[in-house]
Amino acid sequence: MTLKDLPIGKTATILTTGGEGALRQHFLDMGLIPKADITMVKYAPMGDPVELRVHSYELTLRLADAEKIEIGNVREKAEEGTVPERKAIPHPGLGEGGKYHDKADENPLPDGEILTFALAGNQNCGKTTLFNQLTGSSCHVGNFPGVTVDRKDGKIKGYKNTLVTDLPGIYSMSPYSNEEMVTRNFVLDEKPKGIINIVDATNIERNLYLTMQLMELDVPMVLALNMMDEVRQNGGAVLVNEMEERLGIPVIPIAAAKNEGIDELIHHAIHVAKYQEHPGRLDFCNADDNGGAVHRCLHGIMHLVEDHAGDAGIPIRFAAAKLAEGDKQILEALGLDENEKETLEHIIKQMENERGLDRAAAIADMRFTFIKKICRETVVKPKESREHVRSTRIDKVLTGKYTALPCFVAIMAAVFWLTFNVIGAGLSALLEMGISALTDAVVAALTSWNVNETLQSLVIDGVFNGVGSVLSFLPVIVTLFFFLSMLEDSGYMARVAFMMDKLLRKIGLSGRSIVPMLVGFGCTVPGVMASRTLPSERDRKMTILLTPFMSCSAKLPIYGLFTAVFFPGHGALVMVGLYFGGILAGILTALLLRGTLFKGEAVPFVMELPNYRMPGAKNVGQLLWEKAKDFLQRAFTVIFIATIIIWFLQTFDMHLNVVTDSRDSILAVGAGLLAPVFAPLGFGDWRISTALITGFMAKESVVSTLSVLYGTTAQMAGALTPLAAGSLLAFCLLYTPCVAAVAAIRRELGGRWAAAVVVGQCLIAWVAALAVRCIGLLLGIQ
Repeated sequence: MTLKDLPIGKTATILTTGGEGALRQHFLDMGLIPKADITMVKYAPMGDPVELRVHSYELTLRLADAEKIEIGNVREKAEEGTVPERKAIPHPGLGEGGKYHDKADENPLPDGEILTFALAGNQNCGKTTLFNQLTGSSCHVGNFPGVTVDRKDGKIKGYKNTLVTDLPGIYSMSPYSNEEMVTRNFVLDEKPKGIINIVDATNIERNLYLTMQLMELDVPMVLALNMMDEVRQNGGAVLVNEMEERLGIPVIPIAAAKNEGIDELIHHAIHVAKYQEHPGRLDFCNADDNGGAVHRCLHGIMHLVEDHAGDAGIPIRFAAAKLAEGDKQILEALGLDENEKETLEHIIKQMENERGLDRAAAIADMRFTFIKKICRETVVKPKESREHVRSTRIDKVLTGKYTALPCFVAIMAAVFWLTFNVIGAGLSALLEMGISALTDAVVAALTSWNVNETLQSLVIDGVFNGVGSVLSFLPVIVTLFFFLSMLEDSGYMARVAFMMDKLLRKIGLSGRSIVPMLVGFGCTVPGVMASRTLPSERDRKMTILLTPFMSCSAKLPIYGLFTAVFFPGHGALVMVGLYFGGILAGILTALLLRGTLFKGEAVPFVMELPNYRMPGAKNVGQLLWEKAKDFLQRAFTVIFIATIIIWFLQTFDMHLNVVTDSRDSILAVGAGLLAPVFAPLGFGDWRISTALITGFMAKESVVSTLSVLYGTTAQMAGALTPLAAGSLLAFCLLYTPCVAAVAAIRRELGGRWAAAVVVGQCLIAWVAALAVRCIGLLLGIQ
């Protein structure tokens, strides 16, 4: 019997874990190991994937992957959260630092040396909240080398010679995703002076799996037990001093969201880094555990590769554990000769035969066995938490079979309505008024100073109107990200991915890709930026390339103008057709990409479903500031340069004389050369070509340019037929995204991909517009 066949509400014991390579290792790292108890919680509204409960937390798994896991001993759902038959020792105060500091091998660093820290932990454990508490707002956001994974660095408040790097949220140190590789490479290559490992105390078994691997790196380390306030409220406790003695590192209870225990955590982190107090324990297997097979294997490997590990700068215990798992990258980094590789394989084969498990499963089992022993001795489990009870009730509605999709549609409709019609639109209107007032003041000043008219045109038409038109979208983007961050931090977006996975898998993506594409309906720029959270490079690239097909809000003025002029009374029908046309074009493009550039299947959908929580105001505010700053930096770099170029082309003729009529400008001449390209589509007018070129700057510019060049809508209606207008609408729907979006794509994927998006979407738009015209002619429409 496989996990796929387990009925809802039933519990079973895992017998074997199938799969191969990095995927199987990921299953094991997520706790799907032999002898683990697992409960089927529910199916997604579309029947796939499923929600499971293992090691006291929920995760998702596709049915195809669940079929690879054999189970036995099926029974009624196991009871969780019972308090052991011992008196709970009074819970230590939040921030109580415990007593553990091994001063025997202290080797203090020189005064003035910068103490660098890696902040590491699972996803959804409060890591971002802790980072903000440690650093305040003094952080720098960048990228880790070679990947588009955000890197945040900041100084600890009150300690100038410190630097904390917020590493991506991960579950293990296996090379499965970009985030895991970034974390591993950072610790191995940049060698921080200390590690701050944050652990969700309400889900301690799941979180300690990463802790053990971090300890194997033999870097000075402190353990921050976060959300201890929730543990206490639910009747649980952690025996901090006992846990410290068994782990060999300082353990500090904190509540990051309430800023409790942070000072004590900082003091201990500074101490272990300054005095280089390495973990007191690196060995997590005893000689008598399951006959000692894993113990002998790891120690045999350590003796075999000790010199190679030293030369490669890889901690010996970490290297041995990874070699035993079958980590090819560590094997390559150590540079073993053939005889040593044969000996290594013999040692591991012997362990597999004695243990009765394959290598990866044996190491994962060793870690979870140690974790269970630690928790049994130091953790008084609480009853089922209020947060979990609340989440279960909410999920009955938000992820229910018949209510999930209507709730999702209602929530996203509310987000877009508030963003583009109420809050965001209102703030954008205010900002536009401010920009207009400033523009008028500058015009008056330049006029009073008798500044050259060309220079005035550069400042007003080039800078204020150009950059200002893009800048006016800042409130919309910030508002949209506010709502999305609320949904993300609350835990709802994980449920959206869970619901949509089956649908998106048909076009080669996973459920996680739904979020960036939803954002793309509002604005392509934040949609592209939101793709950074995707764990697979393949999925991330595909999602970025498809997001521009989602019709952004900046195109609404174009749709509004043409429906009012050419299709009065049919506006809603045209709008719906355009939006679904964009989605259809995206689906067809996805199928094409899946069969050519991005062959293969989407990354397996193994994801934790966290409890619903109220988002922290500080976290949301910090995120909004980062997104606003990022947008402003682009507005005054790439967009500024593009604006100046467009202004120059509009203002001068081929002899660099200032034009009095825009049809004599370089831009009009260039547009005239392009006009024959659009003639088969029914709009071979240089004025439309000009508007489409300016639309590259900002889609709203299409309307303003047409208004200037045609003068009145009546003249435009006389120049175009309804069929030509429909063809033009199809082209505007699909042709190149604006320069801000292209700049965002360039930042994420590089210049070649950005250029390919521009050219590719223009070709797709041309073909789609031609198809609309041909179909219209066949139907006798003019």
